[in-house]
Amino acid sequence: MTTQRRRLLLGLAAMPLAAPRVARAQGWQPTRPIQLIAGFAPGGGSDIIARTIAEACTPLFPVPLVVVNRPGAGGALAAEQVARLPPDGTTLLLGGGSESTSLPAHRDLPYDPKRSFTAIIRLTRNAHFICVRGRGGRFTSMPQVVDAAKAEPGRLTHGSAGVGTLSHSIFLLMERAAGMELLHVPYTGGGPQQQALIAGQIDLAVQASDELGGLVASGDMLPLAVASAARHPAYPQVPTLRELGMDVVADNMKGWIGPAGMPPEMVAYFHDRFRQGMSAPAWRRFMERTGEADGYADGPGFQRDMDTLLDAIRAAIRRT
Repeated sequence: MTTQRRRLLLGLAAMPLAAPRVARAQGWQPTRPIQLIAGFAPGGGSDIIARTIAEACTPLFPVPLVVVNRPGAGGALAAEQVARLPPDGTTLLLGGGSESTSLPAHRDLPYDPKRSFTAIIRLTRNAHFICVRGRGGRFTSMPQVVDAAKAEPGRLTHGSAGVGTLSHSIFLLMERAAGMELLHVPYTGGGPQQQALIAGQIDLAVQASDELGGLVASGDMLPLAVASAARHPAYPQVPTLRELGMDVVADNMKGWIGPAGMPPEMVAYFHDRFRQGMSAPAWRRFMERTGEADGYADGPGFQRDMDTLLDAIRAAIRRT
């Protein structure tokens, strides 16, 4: 065999080994464990979402996905932490809730929700219901609430999970849209607000769809309207606020965002794998339990919806 032929055969034999290295070099891949930050305590809704999607996506990543809880200030502490990090793909935040769409309208924060992050994918879009007390309650329809609020400005009370939270801001949006005035009674979280409504200590409260099932079935709570663009499939008899003449759409969104400046290939890597994970059995079972439809949006769509809700809340606050 000639020297030239030997070199040709050796080159051909090496090609299958070289091709994968070229392909890998063309796209970003993580090489260190990825921290998934949830800005609320273990066991809550955000924590469950983060851990469920992490479980569904673990086989799709070459490195571990580690959920880290950093509760405090309605999710703002976690958001501040992630906003200060380099965009190296090692840390993501479960954003889209109050820390992204509501708190920044109420007070100055050490991050800009529109510019400090890179939106990657929206996972859920959780419906919020305007509720009153069931048995022994004063109201059975939203028009009754609006009429009473207009007749006695500032007398009807509504609870919230805290000042600046989305449950607080939804009522601000309603007040602006309906031309009414309510009295805000803030609590330290959704649980105390719920208990106060059932006890008759407040007239109105916002409840997420995954919190309603047993309370509605028992007659303790009555949903009068939903703050979504369409009626909820589990409660088709409950009208939207838009149907009732109030142009309010305010869902509690959850999805992955990272620090500002993440390269497009990194964003695409995360988006594609989390989107694939949304088809996994663990995630589908979770969505069936919550009764929610697929909440997917790509990064630009997710950011657009967050910005739209934040702008609406800011406008409502300026009018108050």
